Amino acid sequence: MAFTQDDLDSIREAIASGEKSVTYADGKSVTYRSMAELHAAEARIEKALAAAENRRPRRGVRVNVSKGL
Repeated sequence: MAFTQDDLDSIREAIASGEKSVTYADGKSVTYRSMAELHAAEARIEKALAAAENRRPRRGVRVNVSKGL
């Protein structure tokens, strides 16, 4: 599952309100067993978003040069 900033916001709202149920941006609802699981999910989403930010498409140009024989 690719996470979005909305997913992270939903997790943080649940943590702030003390709720254990979260509805993600794709419509899926999850009920966590504890606040520790919520915090673990928050960390996992943060890590996934940070990794996605660091991915940039590779672009390059290859130049072949010769003096000509």
